[in-house]
Formats: sequence, C-alpha cells, structure tokens
Amino acid sequence: MIKNKKQTKTSKAKGSIRIIAGKYRGRKLPVIMAEGLRPTTDRVKETVFNWLMPYIQEASCLDCFSGSGSLGFEALSRGASQVTLVELNKEAVKQLQQNKSLIKADNIAIINNDILSYLAQPPKPYDLVFIDPPFRKQLIEKTIQLLTQGWLKDQSLIYIEMEMEADFKLPNNWQLLKEKIAGQVSYRLYQTGYKKYQR
Repeated sequence: MIKNKKQTKTSKAKGSIRIIAGKYRGRKLPVIMAEGLRPTTDRVKETVFNWLMPYIQEASCLDCFSGSGSLGFEALSRGASQVTLVELNKEAVKQLQQNKSLIKADNIAIINNDILSYLAQPPKPYDLVFIDPPFRKQLIEKTIQLLTQGWLKDQSLIYIEMEMEADFKLPNNWQLLKEKIAGQVSYRLYQTGYKKYQR
C-alpha cells in the first residue's frame, strides 16, 4: 500500500518542460500537474522566441503568471540578464525553486504572490513582460492597467497568450507586432512607446 501511495504522489508530479535553445538547450525541467497550470507548448514557444530573438539579449523579464516557468526559463537560457517569475500556487513555486537550483541560475527571482498584488508595489521597469494567465479569469486587462503604472520601459515588449474569445482594452501607445493562433489559443506580441512618434 505504501508503494502505491508513493506511485500516486509521483504521478501527480509527472510532467516536464523542455528548454529549446540557448545556454540550457535540451534541458528538461520537471513540472507539477496543477489546476490552471498550462505550460506554453514547444511549438508556440519556438515561434514566440523567434519573434523575440532581436530583443532578448540582456533583457530584464517579468513572467506574470509563471506556472511552470516555461517562458521565463527559456528567456534566461537565451540571454536575458534577469528574470522574475511571479506565481501564486505554492507547490508550483516550490518546483520553480527546485528547477532554479537544478540549472544553477542566480539571475532568476521567484516570487510567491498574486500578480495583481505584486504590481501594486512601487514599480521597477522591465524590457519584456510575459502575460499568460489562467483562461477565462478576466485577468489580462487588470494586469495591463497595473503594468502601465511604471513597470514598462519605453518600447518594452509584452507577450500575451490567451483564449480565442478573450476581450480586453489596450493602452493607446501599444502596437501589435506579431499575432498567431494555435488551436483555441491566440498569442500576440506588443510593443510600447509608439504614441510619441506618431504625427
């Protein structure tokens, strides 16, 4: 019976993400199976980081709903100078910390907090922000509103992954750079700071 319990516990923790390119290329990092945890697929991730290739080197990154850390760890592997992962689920945070130790990464910060509470603090601006929230929770617009209060640099990049039917307002000075659809998921890359260049 004890053996079966151990197997059950292990099965709950099964799963992994793969780092596609960069310093940690090919590394597989374990992830927990938790409600609402939806790692970005390799196919989508590869497309996104192709988009980000000209910008990722030495970028400071914020992953707002980090979950498995798939986007944040990939950014770190590809040359980001610093990555902050914010995740509410305590078990997911524990796994993120273990994965940080596994790859011996000093320039990644893991915050166990609700992103809206985290963004209510005095801001520090980032070059790149990932927004990949649980679906159908209406969290994107609230997150964007807080990000615009000092968390973004001029010409920061914001990646948003969402369900197809998601509806939210964008700041006037955000420009859509890239957009794709994979199944029922829509993903987009925006850049700030264009308003002042408009005539």
